[in-house]
Formats: sequence, structure tokens, C-alpha cells
Amino acid sequence: MKKKIEQLSNIIKESNNIVFFGGAGVSTASNIPDFRSSNGLFSKRLNRSFTPEQLVSHTFFMRYPEDFYEFYKEKLVYPDAKPNACHIALAELEAIEKLKAIVTQNIDGLHQMAGSKAVYELHGSVHRNYCMQCKTFYNGDYIVNSKGIPTCEACGGVIKPDVVLYEEGLDEDTVSNAVQAISEADTLIIGGTSLVVYPAAGLIQYFKGKNMVVINKTTTPADSKADLIISEDIAEVFAQVMRRLN
Repeated sequence: MKKKIEQLSNIIKESNNIVFFGGAGVSTASNIPDFRSSNGLFSKRLNRSFTPEQLVSHTFFMRYPEDFYEFYKEKLVYPDAKPNACHIALAELEAIEKLKAIVTQNIDGLHQMAGSKAVYELHGSVHRNYCMQCKTFYNGDYIVNSKGIPTCEACGGVIKPDVVLYEEGLDEDTVSNAVQAISEADTLIIGGTSLVVYPAAGLIQYFKGKNMVVINKTTTPADSKADLIISEDIAEVFAQVMRRLN
């Protein structure tokens, strides 16, 4: 691993336009598990079990908002989570103008908490929530502290998290910005994602730069195109890289 850390450090030194594309594995070191690894939910009211994917679908939210929020608040919202070494390193690389953008599939907001500014959240954020009727904004704390189905104080409407549920499309502006950033990058670092969730994973096809790096514990479809593959914990990798760079 030492040799690969040295190789990644050299790539970063020589790069002037790095884009980071990340997934659930980035937040694992912050004790946020991938929601798909859960057992789903057994609804006593409906007397049946649902898979994680069913529970975070648009159909399920509209039909069974109470059950949706039971799962959502337990498995997708982690108000006490803090940025780990990967989040912090990326913010530092942005500060010295090496890293130009982060394209993330995560909804936890930890990149912004670490100090990153150019973050394109493909799947939205748990920190943004809106009334479906009057569009009044509510932060994540309001949702966490609510009982049952969160409702709007202004009009009584149901509040929906600004996250992309299954069956919903990605935000066009966010995708456009992400594609532009990836297409202009000289180095693309793919981290903490197995690249199986589409259409998000398909965005890496727009990379035309010099170095593609994959940091993930398991194999990915991008491995065959990568110039460097590191199959280690991404937070530890970035901790070691930043020690070398500093």
C-alpha cells in the first residue's frame, strides 16, 4: 500500500483539476452505513415486510409516509455524524485549488461540513426539506425532532426530504454541473462506491483526462480503465496521502 500511496500523492501533486466522485463508502468511517445493507422494515400497520429500496421509493413515500419516515429517520439521517479524514482531505485539496469539484451520491452533507464548497449532490441532502404544498423550507433537525409524519407549520402540508427517491429523476442542473466538472478534469478520483447505482455511476464516462484513480474495498466496473487501484479504506488512504503532501 505504501507504494500506491506514494503514487497517488504524486498524481495529486502533478494535477491542477481534480474531481472526486464518491459514494457510501466515503461516509463509512463516519459511522454511516449504506442504507441498502439494512434489513428493511416490517410494518405492523401493513402486516408485511419491505426492502430498503421499496422503502425509499417515491411510490412508498406517497402511499405510506408514516412508514417511510420511520425507516428514513432511523437509517438515512445521522445528525451526530462528523466528517472523517477523507472529507477533510478533500476540503484541504479544494482550499489549495487542486480539487475543483466533488460529485457525491451521498445525502449526509459531510463534505460541506468539512468545508468543501463545490459539491454536487446527485441524490440530494437530508439537510434540505420542503413542504409539498407551499414549499416552505425545513432543516434536518426539524425532521429528526418531529413525530410521525413531519408537517408544515405554515399550511399543514406534508414535508418531503430533498433527496432523490427511487423512481425519481436526478436534478438536471446538478447533473449538468457534474458532467462539466468531470469532463474538464485532468484527474478523476473515484472513491467509496461500487458504481452500481445508475444513472449516477454513468457520469464517469465523461472523463477524458489523464489519471483515473479508484479507491474502493471491492472491485468496480471502472477498474479496467483505472491507472491506479487502491483496495483499502478510503479515509485511511487520504490520511496517509495528506501526511505525505504536508
